Amino acid sequence: MEKAYMLISCEIGEEQSLYSQLKEIPEVKNCLITYGSYDLVAEFVTDTPAQMNDIITTKIRKLQKIRSTITLRVTN
Repeated sequence: MEKAYMLISCEIGEEQSLYSQLKEIPEVKNCLITYGSYDLVAEFVTDTPAQMNDIITTKIRKLQKIRSTITLRVTN
């Protein structure tokens, strides 16, 4: 099992829209809207490292209105 957290910065006022889109992705297990340097934190889980890479590059980073992301992969 692969687990990661993604810190997401988005365009102003798009937090709720992105939250809704992220919640529709089956691998996203939790999503929070935050205040500060990042606007959202998403927790997601996959079975393999290849699936993790696919989710990051083809499902999450391709969402409209995302400005930047930082991915924190869990090692335990």
